Amino acid sequence: MDDGHVLVIGSAGIDVKAYPHGELHWGTPNLGRVRNSVGGVARNIAENLARLEVPTVLLTAVGQDSAGRRVLRACGRAGIKVDSVRQVADGRTGTYMALLRPDRQLHVAISDFEITDAIDPDYVRAYEPLFYEARMVVVDATLQPETLAVIFDLARTYRVKVAADPTTPALASRLCPFMDELALVVPNASETSALCGTVDAHDRDTATDSARHLVSLGVEIAVVTMGEAGLAYAHSGGSGYIRAVQSNIVDSTGAGDAFSGAAIFGLLNGVPIDEAMRLGATAASLTLQSRHTVLPNISQELLYDELMA
Repeated sequence: MDDGHVLVIGSAGIDVKAYPHGELHWGTPNLGRVRNSVGGVARNIAENLARLEVPTVLLTAVGQDSAGRRVLRACGRAGIKVDSVRQVADGRTGTYMALLRPDRQLHVAISDFEITDAIDPDYVRAYEPLFYEARMVVVDATLQPETLAVIFDLARTYRVKVAADPTTPALASRLCPFMDELALVVPNASETSALCGTVDAHDRDTATDSARHLVSLGVEIAVVTMGEAGLAYAHSGGSGYIRAVQSNIVDSTGAGDAFSGAAIFGLLNGVPIDEAMRLGATAASLTLQSRHTVLPNISQELLYDELMA
């Protein structure tokens, strides 16, 4: 891999996940288990990259609270450079609260990441040298439109490619003005219809159509993930589909972020697009089989061992 880091910009916080022991019943307490861990889409992607030995710098905002300190410690242990993280006095570190179904797929979630408003244009401009030194910039859609505009302007200035995660259907449209500047975008099925007029994706054909539509808007590589239905991708040279690996799903949280991290790792190492997509799918499958949002033992060796099995 060439010298230089990946600059990841976006959310970081705490994930709170509730797992019911049986079928969910509304209006009454349900027996289950509640766990919490560090999370945030941008932070999760950054950790996957760092654990795959990609030099990674994170620009995010956390509160000067116990949750913020926990996030920074976890990032540091994973190898993410966090010297430039904004710590907001009297700020409240972001929280993602998810209720999972008995099959461990997401049922409903609440995302409280108002603190990402502190990732403002002035903060980003203060770290302009990080763009000059970057091999790629990765953003999530929690960022305000004016902040995204500054990021893409700096990336354009320093000729750095940008990858993006739409994050949620409610935020995905923030990426629409920048479609023709994206090297990679990875929406899930629920985000595709919110992303610039893309059709709903619910099977192989519609997901492939969605990915091709994004490429027609200028995206270099578009990937549409559909959980157990697999994923479809497209680029100027063609398209492809990868079936989901049948596995025992422990927790679906973080699987998409694992895909993005591993796919970016592959692309930065110059592997063919098809192989990079398979690396991403492998990372997502392994993450689905773990209760961790980011697989603690993810590595280049593990990915290729699984890929070749």
